[in-house]
Amino acid sequence: MDLGFLLRGGLIGLSIAAPVGPIGVLCIRRTLAEGRLAGLVSGLGAATADAFYGSIAGFGLTAISGLLVSQQGWLRLVGGLFLCYLGVRTLLARPAQQAVAVRGGGLWQTYASTLFLTLTNPMTILSFAAIFAGLGLGGTRGDYASAAMLVLGVFLGSAAWWLLLSSGVGAFRAQFPAAGLLWVNRLSGFIILGFGIVALAGWRLG
Repeated sequence: MDLGFLLRGGLIGLSIAAPVGPIGVLCIRRTLAEGRLAGLVSGLGAATADAFYGSIAGFGLTAISGLLVSQQGWLRLVGGLFLCYLGVRTLLARPAQQAVAVRGGGLWQTYASTLFLTLTNPMTILSFAAIFAGLGLGGTRGDYASAAMLVLGVFLGSAAWWLLLSSGVGAFRAQFPAAGLLWVNRLSGFIILGFGIVALAGWRLG
């Protein structure tokens, strides 16, 4: 077992999570509206999905990978529709007058929504497959210990990014005025809705 796989997995997870997309916008908005914990839990949902796709690439599960790629049109449709729903919901959301007490059920829904969104993004599995092939990590097939370290690294790297993002945004939450949060809701809603429309356009053209 090579601990270098853990480090490489961490760098891969970080590089996959860091680009700002719909999950990043959602995490920022939830951190400002509901607190650091809600933002972090949102990110952990995405990190779990990253680890799932990383395990497919790391363990060489070509049958599952092929199925997901072959169904990417339907995944894009479902993910696009869900993004549009979240975008409209965020647009219409009014900022709370005081901090929201996030309960277990709310945290679970927060986690599940970003897990679902990331799983329905076909580019995620394609990105992992390309990175693993480019770095010559296909050699982990059959070496389950190294593959497991790689997947753990992917999760930790992705989770570390979401922890940094939610903590950084949360540091400014107390100074953020309610009127500003209303505009954050509107801007976030338009951006998330835009991602959904782009996904649906890709489905129509695919």
